Amino acid sequence: MKKSRWLLLLLLPFIATSTFASEALSNHAINFTQSTVGYASLLIFAIAYTLVMLEEVLQLRKSKPVLLAAGLIWIMIGLVYKEIGQVEIAKSALEHNLLEYAELLLFLLVAMTYISAMEERRLFDALQSWMVGKGFNFRTLFWLTGILSFFISPIADNLTTALLMCAVVLKVAGNNARFVNIACINIVIAANAGGAFSPFGDITTLMVWQAGHVSFSEFIPLFIPSVINYVIPALIMSLFIPKAQPDSVHEHIELKRGAKRIVGLFILTIATAVGFHAVLHFPPVMGMMMGLAYLQFFGFFLRKTLPKSIAKKKALAIANNDEAALKRLGSIVPFDVFRRVSHAEWDTLLFFYGVVMCVGGLSLLGYLGVVSEIMYTQWDPIWANVMVGILSAIVDNIPVMFAVLTMDPALSMGNWLLVTLTAGVGGSLLSIGSAAGVALMGAAHGKYTFFGHLKWAPVISLGYAASIWAHLFLNGSLF
Repeated sequence: MKKSRWLLLLLLPFIATSTFASEALSNHAINFTQSTVGYASLLIFAIAYTLVMLEEVLQLRKSKPVLLAAGLIWIMIGLVYKEIGQVEIAKSALEHNLLEYAELLLFLLVAMTYISAMEERRLFDALQSWMVGKGFNFRTLFWLTGILSFFISPIADNLTTALLMCAVVLKVAGNNARFVNIACINIVIAANAGGAFSPFGDITTLMVWQAGHVSFSEFIPLFIPSVINYVIPALIMSLFIPKAQPDSVHEHIELKRGAKRIVGLFILTIATAVGFHAVLHFPPVMGMMMGLAYLQFFGFFLRKTLPKSIAKKKALAIANNDEAALKRLGSIVPFDVFRRVSHAEWDTLLFFYGVVMCVGGLSLLGYLGVVSEIMYTQWDPIWANVMVGILSAIVDNIPVMFAVLTMDPALSMGNWLLVTLTAGVGGSLLSIGSAAGVALMGAAHGKYTFFGHLKWAPVISLGYAASIWAHLFLNGSLF
């Protein structure tokens, strides 16, 4: 029996889910953990998630295997529940899973649309140009990209932030592969740490917030532990970076009309989502969808006033005899909100669907109840949450956090914050542990690698352990 329990614990990343199964469902669901359907479902999802982990090697998008696995698992569940005459239980579980996914999908879709709009208005290009044009040395650039990653990721999410900062490093560093590798590691750590103390910084924090375990303001105690998680490894790694001056070419970037106002609308959208959740106790996705209307109306304003704006700029360019400005005016196209929606990370959004539905089925079969018994009943919750962070480094942190939320253990506020912290920053231990790390391996292909990151794992582990200690020491009253 002990061997089977340890096997289930090792399979935790493969039986994670984003569903928060209701008590009514769990009370009526039948335990299929020792059945052929249960074993087959576990095997199917384990194979699918192995293909996800090999995405960079196989060049197979991660959504494909989990979408197929989701269909196969629910076919088996549907057939077995139909055979025993209780198909309504399976149908209720399926609908519950779909509702939870719909909230996450729409929330992320709005956030991604705003980020895409900022990118189209050249905000990120302007930031990149500013950093490149300042002529910083390698060590200054190392700290600047890390600190900016830490403070931008709570708003723009860790993946977008990491890609932006990586573009700066690649543009400045040139062929200096050693600096690119260590700078990318620094960016991954900073982006993940910065995302840990904000509901908007990572998918895992967003899920904890939407589930109602931690309110928006209650994430603030994680700020200092997150800082410690970033600063300790950054201080050590900075000692190995030369103060040499890189070759850089300054490029002037002109922001497109409305760029700064879109940032303001995004902040207003976040405030609206927080208000819906904190004041009305509605899902925050309602506020995000209302925020999409802000962007749509502003897009309508930009389109209607575009001819007048072009005429004004044309007159100014002719008066100044600015041929370059006249040429740029010829390439201006109207702002299109729906084009920004189409540029969302659809592979990621569909991957979430596959994980939700695959493992929602495994939860209905009874596996999450067994794992919850092992980790949160037999173990001390603190050590269980530390293990969650380590598992997040091996697999992606998202399914691991899904598992914890599905188990819904009785945890204190301090422990909910601890698991939020460990799931967020634990992914920095390995390059494959977070979306930021996986993305940068593709963006800096051959320069930032799995083994290049692994070499610094002991240093990153110091930051991981220190951030946990800081949380236990500073926020002990919350446990």
